[in-house]
Amino acid sequence: MRGRRLLLGAHMSIAGGLSLAFARGQAVGCDTIQVFTKNTNQWRARPLSEREVEAFRAAQRESGIAPILAHTSYLINVACPEPGLFRRSVEALCLEAERAERLGIPYLVLHPGAHLGRGADEGVKRAAEALDAVHARTPDATLCILLESTAGQGTALGARFEELAALFALVAHSERLGVCFDSCHIFAAGYEVRTAAGYRETLRAFDTTVGLHRLKAIHLNDSKGERGSRVDRHRHIGAGRIGREGFRHFVRDRRLRGIPMILETPKDDDFLRADRRNLRLLRALAAAGGRGR
Repeated sequence: MRGRRLLLGAHMSIAGGLSLAFARGQAVGCDTIQVFTKNTNQWRARPLSEREVEAFRAAQRESGIAPILAHTSYLINVACPEPGLFRRSVEALCLEAERAERLGIPYLVLHPGAHLGRGADEGVKRAAEALDAVHARTPDATLCILLESTAGQGTALGARFEELAALFALVAHSERLGVCFDSCHIFAAGYEVRTAAGYRETLRAFDTTVGLHRLKAIHLNDSKGERGSRVDRHRHIGAGRIGREGFRHFVRDRRLRGIPMILETPKDDDFLRADRRNLRLLRALAAAGGRGR
């Protein structure tokens, strides 16, 4: 892992223009950032102009912030059994992929979807069908879609590593997929990360089912809910049930150097100050206590 460094960042607002996310990222000390490329509460989006694309790419180059992640709209449900919403989700995911590709964003984070009572096996088959459709319609894209681990609320897929592994097994071009861990989600799903032994076992379980080589991004969020609660409620670093020691394991794990770690912590009134505080704490945890794994 020599030469790979700790990459910490946060989800940045695109209010006023996509390119402004980089100035906000610089203001809080981000190495990497995540953005939405469109309004998350709408299916459609105004097409990107050449001026917007050029401004975004120029701002990224000037800031040196990299890599960039985009997150898809929460309206998308690629595991949906209802034909109309399924087709709409596929169309929306294609649109998101095309926008990220134009902007030069290498990673697009996607929730694996919810089966809505049809069962995990059927949900996984449906999600794989959707991803195959998107890949077929974007054959030349270099973008990697990252399946985000979930807390398992309701009928959401992705709370168990086995469900993610099943998706990789069914998708024709699984080399175009990766995984985005979410610390709050995996903890709420029942995985232990607070103790050294628990963290090692969680990473071992992921490696043996999905493979650490597929881990391309991490969301760092503390959890309001207890371990196994399946409650998807984020807290600031060290202010939830995971606690500071759990995050020390992530930021000091040499295997994870070079993988972007993104805050999705609550956005307070002064969210830049909150992001700055959380990033400062993570860097302090990374620097304290020896050489890491």
